[in-house]
Amino acid sequence: MISSRWRTAAAAAAAAAAVFSSLASAQTWSACNPLYSTCSPNTALGMAIDVEFTQGAVNSFVASGGAVTYGSDGAVFTVSAPGEAPQLTSLFYIMFGRVEVTMKCAPGAGIVSSLVLQSDDLDEIDMEWLGADDSEVQTNYFGKGQTTSYNRGQFNPAANNQGQFITYTIDWTSDRIVWSVGGTVVRTLAYADADNQYPQTPMQVKFGAWAGGDPSNAPGTIQWARGPTDYSQGPFSMHVKSVIVSDYSTGKAYSYGDSSGTWQSIKSDGGAVNGNVGNASPAITQTAVAAVTNSVSPSIPAGGIAKGDTATQTGWPWVPTATPSSSSSSSGSGSTQSGAIPDGWIMTPEGKIVPIGASNLVKPPHLSLLIGPIALGLFATIAGHWS
Repeated sequence: MISSRWRTAAAAAAAAAAVFSSLASAQTWSACNPLYSTCSPNTALGMAIDVEFTQGAVNSFVASGGAVTYGSDGAVFTVSAPGEAPQLTSLFYIMFGRVEVTMKCAPGAGIVSSLVLQSDDLDEIDMEWLGADDSEVQTNYFGKGQTTSYNRGQFNPAANNQGQFITYTIDWTSDRIVWSVGGTVVRTLAYADADNQYPQTPMQVKFGAWAGGDPSNAPGTIQWARGPTDYSQGPFSMHVKSVIVSDYSTGKAYSYGDSSGTWQSIKSDGGAVNGNVGNASPAITQTAVAAVTNSVSPSIPAGGIAKGDTATQTGWPWVPTATPSSSSSSSGSGSTQSGAIPDGWIMTPEGKIVPIGASNLVKPPHLSLLIGPIALGLFATIAGHWS
């Protein structure tokens, strides 16, 4: 029998899903910006995990925006109709670190495959692949959601990205960001070259597929995504075989010590920022360096997946703003933050949150994890399993 506490949490999750249903297509946003509000701490990964999605789902990543299925090719993100934007989002955050995703991109005019690292104050690091061209990847970054200039995006080589599994890497430290494709470094950004917009606050990991070419999107977004999207040619699927995430810091939770948004202001509960540097993951495996890409396409919307029509802020991508809206300024209301992993529970190297001594996936340890935008798609799965 389901307890009254479980029913209460389930009701809260359903209510949260209803509140955020209008944002179902906005995969990148912040419900509580710690530069303007008092927000809950970010759950810290504090270690390295190696997730094999060929073995199925793990409860440290939550699906939203559409169904994510699993099979011999790993997690499958399929777009077959307007409004579908399946995505997995980590419950944990990293404070500097490395993310390695082995994936095969989705084909199709206007279809976009995305890998995003994003913080609650809208620092962001992106990799995006356009389904209309299987030869390149767009790399991008943002600081505090600023969209005053459109010169950050680059197109870098990523040959045959729809026909084979390739490992893509974002390696992020306090000094530089390195983007790699199959062991080849395609771009490096130094802190000093980021024009005071260097991403430097705790990041969630998000990846999925969406239709930038959907006819309902802003014309600039459709043009950038090389749409429009013809759904009769689908379905269009992105496959993620595995993800390795290494947190370069240690601790249980990360919080903002002030409103500066600098990495020096970030506090770690029970650990240290940069406490895992040199230990959480081996050095970058660099087999080659691609030719420098100097051209920046003026047609790229600022942020690509995270930005769109600034006039309407409708459709997806959605435009993050540096200041919170009235609906997101209250502390913790609809926030993406979750509390630290409860005492007696641990993260396994396979990316599962389990009780100490447990070896199998069990009922989620912290019911508050159901609340917020991650509730989309989560409640139905859990309720069906434990009803």
